[in-house]
Amino acid sequence: MFSGIIENLGKITDIIEENTNKTFVISSSISSELKIDQSLAHNGVCLTVTQVSEDKHWVTAIDETLQKSNIGNLKIGNFVNLERCMRLNDRLDGHIVQGHVDQTAVCTKAMDKNGSWVYTFEYDATKGNITVEKGSISVNGVSLTVVQSEINSFSVAIIPYTYQNTIFKYLKVNDIVNLEFDIIGKYVAKLYTIKS
Repeated sequence: MFSGIIENLGKITDIIEENTNKTFVISSSISSELKIDQSLAHNGVCLTVTQVSEDKHWVTAIDETLQKSNIGNLKIGNFVNLERCMRLNDRLDGHIVQGHVDQTAVCTKAMDKNGSWVYTFEYDATKGNITVEKGSISVNGVSLTVVQSEINSFSVAIIPYTYQNTIFKYLKVNDIVNLEFDIIGKYVAKLYTIKS
């Protein structure tokens, strides 16, 4: 379980392909604090740490993960958002994020608002996921508030701190991002579908 508050950026230093899996070697300032078998969100995708060295850690993504997220698009030199799982006694500063990507979206607009940034994302609405204005959404693992909601798109506003401390500073139009929709909203939508 995560909160969508990014702790650190990791840099991909190597990618090892084995059959349909990819193992990513990631350098970060928190890598040395990690433990084998620990859950760690990478761009919002919960992956298990399999190896740790002084300033690097290793995680493996199977084909299912590579197909349903943007993890398979990563290249050596790319940065990823990192978040360790929540402790039970921590404050929930973001919202409940499971680390299970629902689907991907494409960035269609990135606007500098002279002190903040507004990003618009378009996604496939036929998968049954929805957003609501002022609701929560996780984009590449970052807990954000929806400022504009349409049937198949939404916008979020980014404050300077989030821009500087996440991979939003590298995000461009046409980039693919991971989406995890609000778990409470998903349960409500499921109940509504069952009762209809």
